[in-house]
Amino acid sequence: MLSLDFLDDVRRMNKRQLYYQVLNFGMIVSSALMIWKGLMVITGSESPIVVVLSGSMEPAFHRGDLLFLTNRVEDPIRVGEIVVFRIEGREIPIVHRVLKIHEKQNGHIKFLTKGDNNAVDDRGLYKQGQHWLEKKDVVGRARGSSVLLRNTSPHLPQFPRCCKCDYLNSPISLSLCFSSNYKCQIHVET
Repeated sequence: MLSLDFLDDVRRMNKRQLYYQVLNFGMIVSSALMIWKGLMVITGSESPIVVVLSGSMEPAFHRGDLLFLTNRVEDPIRVGEIVVFRIEGREIPIVHRVLKIHEKQNGHIKFLTKGDNNAVDDRGLYKQGQHWLEKKDVVGRARGSSVLLRNTSPHLPQFPRCCKCDYLNSPISLSLCFSSNYKCQIHVET
């Protein structure tokens, strides 16, 4: 019934009103795209904001948390830092913590990741034959988070996960936590 009501409203509009509605919609969409592209340039990340889709990083992050990312080339990757990376052959990026770093004499860095709530490291997630990630795999590094979408997590896509609790019965709230290092929130074994 909603679609029929919408069509009736459109039929009642004169051409000028319809033109203004289409123009307003176009302005909203183009503004959102400009803001997103601007964030990409400022942060250096192809995805400056991502949503956590699994419980593998609990207690640091829960399903539905928003992460704010940066990806500055000059910043070295450190043990304990939370990175968002993409594995070849998988569409969805993964949010996990750097567990170990392997640096070669020429300065080339490789690193191993692990979810805080996972029992083992991520080598089983990497493509076959890959034992370390490289800087080219990194989409961004977590610099802040928000629990704005946490209450809507039952509506997020369902993926295989290993966590104790998926849904939190807390009201939607905006709580920003900006920090350059999340080590203070949970213990990291190095």
